[in-house]
Amino acid sequence: QVHLVESGGGLVQAGGSLRVSCVASGRTISRSSMGWFRQAPGKARELVAVISGVGASTYTAQSVKGRFTISRDNAKNTVSLQMNSLEPETTAVYYCAAGPKVVGNLPRAAYWGQGTQVNVYA
Repeated sequence: QVHLVESGGGLVQAGGSLRVSCVASGRTISRSSMGWFRQAPGKARELVAVISGVGASTYTAQSVKGRFTISRDNAKNTVSLQMNSLEPETTAVYYCAAGPKVVGNLPRAAYWGQGTQVNVYA
């Protein structure tokens, strides 16, 4: 069993930056791919970024490419998402996930965090 806890969400002005982090407990996640999803009001949950177990490869959704960066610190059992040049459309609940995938356009993960709210105002 893996327990994921996100932190770092908040309120930020458009153009600003925010870093959300996720700490895992229960067992090491060093061999697990980790990712971030987000769900905006009235919209489906979507995959934002994924990082491989050793961090050698990453995936970033086209909508945030060049602005968002996913990273991990396996020594601290932590994965983070650095978000720059934020836009009001970025407002969403951001969810940390272990073993993230999208199956038939549906978000899937072995484990989910409870989410952290990010609000971007113009």
